[in-house]
Amino acid sequence: MTLTIFLGALLAPMALGVPIAFALILSGVALMMYMGIFDAQIVAQNVMNGADSFPLMAVPFFLLAGEVMNTGGLSRRIVNLAMALVGHVRGGLGFVAIFAACVLSSLSGSAVADAAALGALLYPMMLKSGHDPARTGGLLASASVIGPIIPPSIGFILYGVVGGVSITKLFLAGIVPGLLIALALCVTWLLVARKEQFALPPRQSGAVRLKAFVDAIWALMLPVIIVFGLKFGVFTPTEAGVVAAVYSLFVAMVVYRELPPSRLFHVFVAAAKISSIVMFLVACAAVSAWLITVADVPGDLVALLEPLMDNQTLLLIAIMVLIVLVGTAMDMTPTILIMTPVLMPVIKQAGIDPVYFGVLFIINNSIGLITPPVGTVLNVICGVSKLSMEDLMKGVMPFLIAELIVLFLLVLFPQLVTAPVAWFGH
Repeated sequence: MTLTIFLGALLAPMALGVPIAFALILSGVALMMYMGIFDAQIVAQNVMNGADSFPLMAVPFFLLAGEVMNTGGLSRRIVNLAMALVGHVRGGLGFVAIFAACVLSSLSGSAVADAAALGALLYPMMLKSGHDPARTGGLLASASVIGPIIPPSIGFILYGVVGGVSITKLFLAGIVPGLLIALALCVTWLLVARKEQFALPPRQSGAVRLKAFVDAIWALMLPVIIVFGLKFGVFTPTEAGVVAAVYSLFVAMVVYRELPPSRLFHVFVAAAKISSIVMFLVACAAVSAWLITVADVPGDLVALLEPLMDNQTLLLIAIMVLIVLVGTAMDMTPTILIMTPVLMPVIKQAGIDPVYFGVLFIINNSIGLITPPVGTVLNVICGVSKLSMEDLMKGVMPFLIAELIVLFLLVLFPQLVTAPVAWFGH
């Protein structure tokens, strides 16, 4: 009954168009009233405590880094480097998009920021070369979801804060799965694009490639600094966010000189708007998270999943299917905030490593960004490309299937996640 009231009080306001943040508070209030413990002071206190978190300070800094990256020329130079290296091979522009997505993901941690950059820079170029518009949009959308998987990742930060899991371990655990998804996209692109007739850019000389590399070296150094800094304990994930923001500002303003001081205000305002949405969601989710614990909603879920508790693989498959379904109707951030406190006790009771589960959980949520009707990344690509959602969905489908295959391979072979984490941990 408790689980039914929680879901009803959460989903009914959302169906009526109530913003998710307020729906989260309403679901908490509904549970409090059902349990006879309603107190407005507890609601206010949980909202305050929800945003009062040192690790969460990384979120606005990484979002700022993403804004600077797109405005200050870092994204464009990474795309130019990829073009110089592989743009001339058959289907090379698709590989450029995947390579650029991997590098951009290590700068911003945001799929939406990466989608905006890739769509604006590469979609016109690929269309001009003769690539199918829907397939091109589908590839760019699918490549963008690597953003929340390869560190730094805003999704990992939120999951780590809500679930009490080491964010540093989550960051390091996301590297190999993110590269596996990139590899799966490369194979899929090779298969779907082989029958297309398109113009190939000319092969670049060694001098041009070297120039492109030298031009992009400042942008490429940021992921190296972050990964090595986290591995060797030079800074925490929160401090990594500050490093990313300051470094990207320095490169954009001093080295590339593409971000004039007059544009700084607009960049900060854009980052602040997105940060305020995320932080308010986190604060409101703290109310429902506290009530979820008090009402023992995870206990009800454990009872439902009891037949699967002795088989970790079947349990994970069931949870992954559930999250795929949730991801079609809900954006990434609220899904993390709502599902983490519910699922964490379940996976701990089943003996599943929270870091390993976190990687699967965030990959699944990232894939949800390209599933309709709420797919945020799909909407970004639609806006950039002027494609209809129906056409874009046809183009994204092969890549969506490839990413789901990788997800379930990670479920069947946990060593693909746990072994690299153990190596990075040394």
